[in-house]
Amino acid sequence: MTRSCSAGDRPGPFRRLCMLFGAAAVLATVFIPAAASLGELPASRPVAFSGSDSLFQIGEELTYNVSYSHIDIGQVRIKLVDKTSANGRTSYKAMAYIDSYKGLPFVDLHSIYEDAFDASVYSVWFRSRLKEDQAWRSFVYQFDYGRHVMSIEQRMWGAETLISRDSLRLDTLYQDGLSLFYLARTLVMDHQHAMIPVVVNERKGNTTIDFTVEHTAEEIDAVDYPVDVVHFTGEAGFVGILGLTGGFEGWFSNDAARVPIIAKMKVILGSVRIELLSWKREGWSPPRAQGGK
Repeated sequence: MTRSCSAGDRPGPFRRLCMLFGAAAVLATVFIPAAASLGELPASRPVAFSGSDSLFQIGEELTYNVSYSHIDIGQVRIKLVDKTSANGRTSYKAMAYIDSYKGLPFVDLHSIYEDAFDASVYSVWFRSRLKEDQAWRSFVYQFDYGRHVMSIEQRMWGAETLISRDSLRLDTLYQDGLSLFYLARTLVMDHQHAMIPVVVNERKGNTTIDFTVEHTAEEIDAVDYPVDVVHFTGEAGFVGILGLTGGFEGWFSNDAARVPIIAKMKVILGSVRIELLSWKREGWSPPRAQGGK
């Protein structure tokens, strides 16, 4: 029988597999294992960045393979689905689908993230859905920066009955995990050390990222040449999904698209790797490293 990762009374081997894939799922959706915002900024001021529509391409779809110790354990697919303008503000909508592969013993993890973020790259709305047996548990975050508060509502998907309602005070501009996937892409070339306040599992924390702009070359199975990438490292100073925390690193494409190519996160039993498997992005393919054959 296939089991859900949501239960708390699972045996040791199952629990370890769930922890590994849970960490990879979060890391893959953001290439930094958190939901976060940039800097100690007042909530009324947007985050400035040097990106453009060449970075945020509607219809872009990126699929990643998640592996542990050469064992493929799941897949993450991320889509930028829409761009809208209202009241003088532009926002984007993105979605992520996280699924463990069929046939893995004891593991059956399925999540869907939906996100709306301002064009200046901060979150305004977020919804997560996690499959539990045959039902889906849903959390919705609504960011009200004018009132300095984020509301959190929990329901079973498709049911009107509210399970719980809570709130957090907002003292800066925040990200959910999915919007950070795009924020990181705007910052990766900026050569800065960032201290980032975060909201993870309905709690606030912090993480640090060193965008070193270190150019290097990495190999992935999706192409037959080394890819030109920019490397960065970070440290999650909080407890994330399934109790995981600590160091991580990522490699983004060294071009205008800044597509995440590889990410790694250290876990108790080793290292989880997330690697670009396929993509749908008009006019783009992974840039070839200089001298690559």
